[in-house]
Amino acid sequence: MPEVIQQEPAVEGWFATDSTSEAAGVPHLIGSKCPECGTYVFPPRENNCPNPGCTSDTLESVALSTRGKLWSYTENRYAPPPPYPSPDPFEPFAVAAVELAKEGLIVLGKVVEGTLAADLEVGMEMELTTMPLYTDDDGVQRIVHAWRISS
Repeated sequence: MPEVIQQEPAVEGWFATDSTSEAAGVPHLIGSKCPECGTYVFPPRENNCPNPGCTSDTLESVALSTRGKLWSYTENRYAPPPPYPSPDPFEPFAVAAVELAKEGLIVLGKVVEGTLAADLEVGMEMELTTMPLYTDDDGVQRIVHAWRISS
């Protein structure tokens, strides 16, 4: 495994960290919101409101809630096939569908390492964090948004 020389998001534009002194370093998802009907979207996009009853073609970028309730979950027990990166040896991991507190939007994401499906229960409070997904051949550690059980 290459030495980590820097960290970068695995997917640019899906999350950011606050730079305010009160919440410095706290991650949040970046979504979109329709200014006409109030529909939220994740991942973010610039146009085409997904609400079939709305004709707006403009969406605004917004920071999404960092907490929500566990809506559903599963556990991945098989390594993804190439070309997708996978740790060696592979270890099972949980995937959570979390309903964001304010927006009601359901967002999928990995659950932090060490938390498996047996640790999860529908309706429990979850909070957003980040975690390394893999380190590429250039030593760049790719970071993704993830969910953890709220403390």
